[in-house]
Amino acid sequence: MSVCQGLLLNQQPIPVPLALYPKFFFHHTHACQWRLSSFAKIGGMESIVGNGMKLSSECKDASILAFLTPLQSKFSVTVSARLDDEKKKEKSHLLPPTSVVIPYGNRQIKLETGLIGRQANGSITITDGETILYTSICMAEEMSEPSDFVPLTVHYQERFSAAGRTSRAFYKREGRAKDREVLICRLIDRPLRPMMAKGLNHETQILSWVFSYDGVHSPEPLAITAAGAALALSDIPSTKVVAAVRVGMVNEELIVNPTVEQLENSKLDMILACTTDAVVMIEGYCDFLTEDELTQAVSVGQEAASRVCEGIEELVKKAGKLKKTEMIQLPPPIIYSYIEKLVGEKLLNALQIETKKARKQALSSLEERVLALLTGSDDGIKQLCKAKEDTIEIDEADQVIEDGEVDQGDLHLKPVIIKPLPELFDPTDVKLVFKEVTSKLMRQLIVQSRKRSDGRSVAEIRKVQSLCGLLPRSHGSSLFTRGETQAIAVTTLGGHDMGQRLDNLMDTDIKRFYFQYTFPPSAVGETGRVGVPSRREIGHGMLAERALEPALPSSEEFPYTIRVESTITESNGSSSMASVCGGCLAMLDAGVPLKCFVGGVAMGLILNTREYGGDGEPLILSDITGAEDALGDMDLKIAGSDFGITAFQMDTKVDGIKHHVVQKALIQAKEARCCVLGEMRKCKPPPTRSLSKHAPLIEVMKVDPEKVNVLIGSAGKTVKSIIELSGADTVTIEDDGVVQIVAKSLKSLESAKSRILGLALEPTVGTIYRDCIVKSIVSFGCFIEIAPGREGLCHISELSTQRLPKAEDFVNVGDRLDVKLIEINSKGQLRLSHRAVLLDGQQKAQGKERSTMQVNDKKGLENTNKELVGASDV
Repeated sequence: MSVCQGLLLNQQPIPVPLALYPKFFFHHTHACQWRLSSFAKIGGMESIVGNGMKLSSECKDASILAFLTPLQSKFSVTVSARLDDEKKKEKSHLLPPTSVVIPYGNRQIKLETGLIGRQANGSITITDGETILYTSICMAEEMSEPSDFVPLTVHYQERFSAAGRTSRAFYKREGRAKDREVLICRLIDRPLRPMMAKGLNHETQILSWVFSYDGVHSPEPLAITAAGAALALSDIPSTKVVAAVRVGMVNEELIVNPTVEQLENSKLDMILACTTDAVVMIEGYCDFLTEDELTQAVSVGQEAASRVCEGIEELVKKAGKLKKTEMIQLPPPIIYSYIEKLVGEKLLNALQIETKKARKQALSSLEERVLALLTGSDDGIKQLCKAKEDTIEIDEADQVIEDGEVDQGDLHLKPVIIKPLPELFDPTDVKLVFKEVTSKLMRQLIVQSRKRSDGRSVAEIRKVQSLCGLLPRSHGSSLFTRGETQAIAVTTLGGHDMGQRLDNLMDTDIKRFYFQYTFPPSAVGETGRVGVPSRREIGHGMLAERALEPALPSSEEFPYTIRVESTITESNGSSSMASVCGGCLAMLDAGVPLKCFVGGVAMGLILNTREYGGDGEPLILSDITGAEDALGDMDLKIAGSDFGITAFQMDTKVDGIKHHVVQKALIQAKEARCCVLGEMRKCKPPPTRSLSKHAPLIEVMKVDPEKVNVLIGSAGKTVKSIIELSGADTVTIEDDGVVQIVAKSLKSLESAKSRILGLALEPTVGTIYRDCIVKSIVSFGCFIEIAPGREGLCHISELSTQRLPKAEDFVNVGDRLDVKLIEINSKGQLRLSHRAVLLDGQQKAQGKERSTMQVNDKKGLENTNKELVGASDV
């Protein structure tokens, strides 16, 4: 089908000469009689594709008028009638939108275009309940430097005003993207990137905003769906429509697009991006679900997402734009054959080098040689291209040996016939084709030999080594190495104040566990930017965090806040899964009582094996290296324990994979994961599984919630004094009366605890407090501490039974007295009396003396009676 331009008059396409076409676009104003349109030429030009710009009736160009004059006489009546209808329509509907309503789980969503953002290449507004997102996509007119990486950027922002509030930060305007927004940007980017047309080298930008949030319907899957719809509606070349859904599991039942409340009680949180018939991207976290349960969830999600894709396709038929296929620029196909003939066998040899660095150097050398041959970068090659026929000898060092084995005997040199090149090529095109040829040969090598670059079979994992206690001053540490991928993980324990505070549209809580991932350029032997974490680092850190979170003990069992850092020191495939393994060991070394070991592995895929000499069945690769990730069709990361999955993430470089392929990959991943977990248990030295002597001590206690204000004091004075006097690190007091004390020593911990108990003590009038210390003396008495942190006033008149001119005449600071609580005023202040204790003592003493005298008198009377009885007997 070829595309041309023309006028749409009375539903009949009228071709416009190519020489006049630019003038039609130049002469367009508000007063319109003619409508410029695009239509598809199928035989006799019957099919109308869409409407374009309007043409002015005031045009004075002679060539255009000569073209329009015969048409005007033929269509004048029809044109006038159409103009009247359009004017009436414009009066009643100034901005006529086009929309569709699509089933979305147990409810419906609305997609609308044409009302907002009409100057963008594509724009969409998506509504779910009262959650509304607006997404636009734009493409630059100028072509950027060609690359194998699609020039696509995504920006997603959650406005606080969408929920009717503002940020708690000092700066109230939304600025740098928060971690949550970065993660959703990645969710949008990953499924749409494979859908961009190959050879499109124009900068493309997707912008997405949450303008309304109802607290019920989460915006993440809506953002992906809106971006996929905007791309499909736009004139930007793409392959398939993409939509996303969320799948949860509540009470063992799978729920499509659960609400926020349902998600809190769900064992599964999975987001799938799909086309009408395949899965493109998966990301999710669960509570030790099995492979069968996860496969079933993928099947349910794919079915729901395909219905959304069908709804988007219906909207595209109504309001979609014609794709600008002329912007696609692919390298000349002849380059493929040139590269295969020039260095094909050498590439096979280089791909069988075991170590990454040596393999990379060999491939770079071959790439430079190909560039010199095909781009004419030196004079010798230019002369070679002019010659009718020439030969190039292969050096001994470059000799190709089958199966990667080098014969140490005689190497025979064979001349290679080079035919003259008819033209020279762009260096960028040559580099792109070189990578594609390398990918093709790598796939061919694995499919035909069932062996990979490092000699492993398709289901074999690399050698695993691990050790704990690497860093003496940290609370817990580990070094995890798998092949040429290595991570140092460090665990730090702390109190509630060490938690990560969240301030975004959906969360305002404090996280007690967070994982931070760092990938320095030195991990791959390069130099580069170091500083603010990249989007990739944030995404990998969250994946590792969610993978380990289900294995953590409850806050009641282990009240510590846990921070885990992973620094990648070497990388050749799946550093995020190495971080999961290292983080698990580091937490065990810090004494965190995890429920089980958690490990992870990355899986790869060669989808169409028949193209590379196979039987056509998809080939799954276990524990992929960096090259297998870059040149393969899928990257599936799976983390969990021996009995269940906790986190998973799948990206594809093709336009989707079938459900049964995902199922096969999950089954093979379980074998690889269990193998990694077995190696982790062999860690030497093993994790200590006990708290480090450098870790803080924590005591959690519960007090009456009504005493919280007493413990905090005015402007926090009381709690600050407890920390200062006891030597504790922090004292955190919650509104519900939960108090957490963090201290470096047991003495400080007990001191803070006793002071808090004293302040929380409920004093009663009439109680006598013994051995209380005098804290300060004033003119009208002294203040005495009856319990740690709890003081009362003993008036000068209550110090002694005798009149005192000054308090200092009776007591000094630091002296200890017994006092009696005689009054609690309306402000809760305590009035003490030492005089009352003295009087009580005197009364008791007098009573004791009186009772002694009575006893003595009684005994004397008894003795007298006895004497009288004895005398009478005599």
